[in-house]
Amino acid sequence: MQDASIDHDIIAGVRTFVDKEVMPVASDLEHRDEYPTALVARMKELGLFGATIPEQYGGLGLSVSTYAMVVEELCRGWMSLSGILNTHLMIAYVIRMFGNDEQRERFLPVMARGEKRAALGLTEAHAGSDAQRIRTVAAKQGDHYLVNGSKMWSTNARTGTMFGLVVKTDPTASPPHRGMTLLIAEKSDAAGKPIPGCTISRDLPKLGYKGVESSEVAFEDFPVPAENLVGREGEGFKYVMAGLEVGRVNIAARAVGVAQAALEAALKYSQERETFGQPICEHQAIQLKLADMATKVEAARLLTRSAAAKKDRGERSDVEAGMAKLFASETCHEVALEAMRIHGGYGYSQEFPVERYYRDAPLMIIGEGTNEIQRLVIARGILARSGYKAKGN
Repeated sequence: MQDASIDHDIIAGVRTFVDKEVMPVASDLEHRDEYPTALVARMKELGLFGATIPEQYGGLGLSVSTYAMVVEELCRGWMSLSGILNTHLMIAYVIRMFGNDEQRERFLPVMARGEKRAALGLTEAHAGSDAQRIRTVAAKQGDHYLVNGSKMWSTNARTGTMFGLVVKTDPTASPPHRGMTLLIAEKSDAAGKPIPGCTISRDLPKLGYKGVESSEVAFEDFPVPAENLVGREGEGFKYVMAGLEVGRVNIAARAVGVAQAALEAALKYSQERETFGQPICEHQAIQLKLADMATKVEAARLLTRSAAAKKDRGERSDVEAGMAKLFASETCHEVALEAMRIHGGYGYSQEFPVERYYRDAPLMIIGEGTNEIQRLVIARGILARSGYKAKGN
């Protein structure tokens, strides 16, 4: 019996897109570190920029469960494509859940069509895992906030049109998260003219995750209309953490997709490559590797789908999303390395895609909260669920 919350037709359509249009060009684009303009246009046509945006705003209205499976399929072809969607849909989720009606009507339809595309401005050079220590500030002056500071590792910052920008409106608040606020900051005005005060300083060179920019952004007296305040001042940290639950499901699904691609590549190569007069898949050492790889990939997939299903039910899923992200990303790294070993010397060359999978895998370990942080989130969550109250609470 099929789960009614999963749109299998959408997943099949994305799988076809990946097989026919992504896989033939992914390695070439990735090695050139070239933005996939044509593939992004096709993703717009497929409605993927509105994947989780409700139908009333022009989106596909997909469940988180379906979205996770879509991300898995995209990453089986090329992981960078999912990054173009992830922060965009995270910001759309936050607007939908915590914004007002006017903001939903103004932003969600154009985001669903991909006409406006969102980046997240959260991480700073000195504030990664400890997000409460951000220093970017926003001071209200009349009907605007003036933003000053800088952000790092902002995906879509250059090619996108807007930011979900996390700022301090009360830098003296204690604890620090109570001074954090979320603003929707657009890079251009209604006429399409760039708004002064926002500079994309540079795109950071990376080991993997190529073809999509990860940028440093500087803000100097950058004006954001007060009407673009999401929710209330001082509650931005809460809003972003809710969005990150969806983001961590996305990262877990990315890891499953890359791991699946590495497993498929290893299976194919092991049947074609012969040593000592037989395909290497006949050797017990290779069979043991393949068995462990397949088992871990399936376990990661099930953890990811479980976290997504819990989010779909409207339940808090910080622990489950953290578990999925932790296990799937570590699995992806292990499976990519094993696939490289099965390929032998060819796995180290750019003639086969396994070297790309190996370079892409670490992003999922680090991104959306490092795995060390995930372990802390999981531990604190299960302690709280057991009834334990931390000292000082």
